[in-house]
Amino acid sequence: MNNSLPKPATSAMPAGPAGTASSRVFDHLRKDLVGGSFVAGEKLAINALKERYQVGLSPLREALNKLAAYGLLIQENQRGFRVPKLSREELDDIAHMRLEMEGMALERAIAHGDSKWEAELLAAAHRLKRADITLDKGEEWEHLHTQFHRTLVAPCGSVWLLRFIEQLHDQFDRYRRLGPKMPTIRQELDDQHHQLVELALQRDAKAARALLDDHIHKSYDVALKRYQEHA
Repeated sequence: MNNSLPKPATSAMPAGPAGTASSRVFDHLRKDLVGGSFVAGEKLAINALKERYQVGLSPLREALNKLAAYGLLIQENQRGFRVPKLSREELDDIAHMRLEMEGMALERAIAHGDSKWEAELLAAAHRLKRADITLDKGEEWEHLHTQFHRTLVAPCGSVWLLRFIEQLHDQFDRYRRLGPKMPTIRQELDDQHHQLVELALQRDAKAARALLDDHIHKSYDVALKRYQEHA
């Protein structure tokens, strides 16, 4: 076995060929599933989806199959597709795996990240800090938030680790985004983003991982509260 680290991955998200109808509907439907546009347990109506996303049956089914393989949909034999249900047990499992995998990825990123990564991390943090957390700009903030966390662990050296983390984030956000923004806790989490950058640049892996653990725990508390309000 080759024990040397592979080159950092540039993308962990599965998708179809760039610009195809299938990849377009995959991206839009994934965003809607993560953002709560569909109710947990809801059966998706194919004709309604064709109309909503202005797409033909073949590319739609290709996108649905990919989303089922990715875990954001459940494919039922001969009965179409359904949005997965939510549960406390699943949320706990997701949060636990985030702690394990993201902590590992952050330590490896700090060990192997170069000056280019440092510049990209500073830029991602700056864009996130400037984003207004308002209802009309909620999606913009979510995108920048995702990009920040991707950049933070990007040079971990494992394509598979990045893929698993990406998938866990999407599953976690199905719970976190059930309700409206919570400005008080959001400010605290935003402050931790800045602190994570400082610790990463100082190459203090131990302190950075401890802070990331706390960051995930606080996010979990938000997600759990929102799940309990909707259960």
